[in-house]
Amino acid sequence: QVQLVESGGGLVQPGGSLRLSCSVSGFRLDLYAIGWFRQAPGKEREGVGCINHSDGSTYYADSVKGRFTISTDNAKKAVFLEMNNLKPEDTAVYYCAADALLLWYSSTCFTWDEYDHYGQGTQVTVSS
Repeated sequence: QVQLVESGGGLVQPGGSLRLSCSVSGFRLDLYAIGWFRQAPGKEREGVGCINHSDGSTYYADSVKGRFTISTDNAKKAVFLEMNNLKPEDTAVYYCAADALLLWYSSTCFTWDEYDHYGQGTQVTVSS
């Protein structure tokens, strides 16, 4: 049974940092891409970035480039989203998603519907 479980969300002050985790089970992580998405109240879901485990490539949205980093711990079967210099506009529910890489383009990274499995989300609030 495929499962993705996000954790690590919470309340942080502007300029602070958080590390989100996406723990996966039921599939081989090295055969999938893992994407991170977020959705703020009243806004459309936005692709934050992704990691393609077939070649290790990572992609980031312009809004987070230089502040967010995606990494993987294969032994722990977890993918991390390290978020630094957080801003109030980063406030959202963050989701991870898994893509089986059957048909992959770099644009797939930011396309929610292209993924095969999804986590339940974790809330991140950036506020003073």
